[in-house]
Amino acid sequence: MIINLDMQSDIPIYTQLMNQIIEGIAHGDLLPGEALPSVRGLASDIGVNLHTVNKAYTLLKQEGFIQIHRQKGVVIQPDGMPELTPEYELKQYNQLKPIIAEAICRGMTKEQFLQITEQIYSEISNPGKEND
Repeated sequence: MIINLDMQSDIPIYTQLMNQIIEGIAHGDLLPGEALPSVRGLASDIGVNLHTVNKAYTLLKQEGFIQIHRQKGVVIQPDGMPELTPEYELKQYNQLKPIIAEAICRGMTKEQFLQITEQIYSEISNPGKEND
């Protein structure tokens, strides 16, 4: 999996890293039980501070996407992904609300917004079928 970070973005690097790993899992590029690089190794590979990678890994572990073992290192959660919970639905609602509000302010129609979300969902959930 290739990690692409935008060092000029307003989005913190640890958040970008988390998002890339979650997207890799959803896309099927990272499989349950698959090893990820060590904190030190990944930090060196992508040219960021090891505390940045450590923060991303810690948050991914708290969310249930990865496991961290002393002997095995960091692996994608082998026991399945976190479940859909009311707390997660509320988190999504709160994150999407300002995005939708801005889209409305910019004149985007509901149909345009849904088309974009359907396209993104399809790109991530159906690897190799991005143009369908």
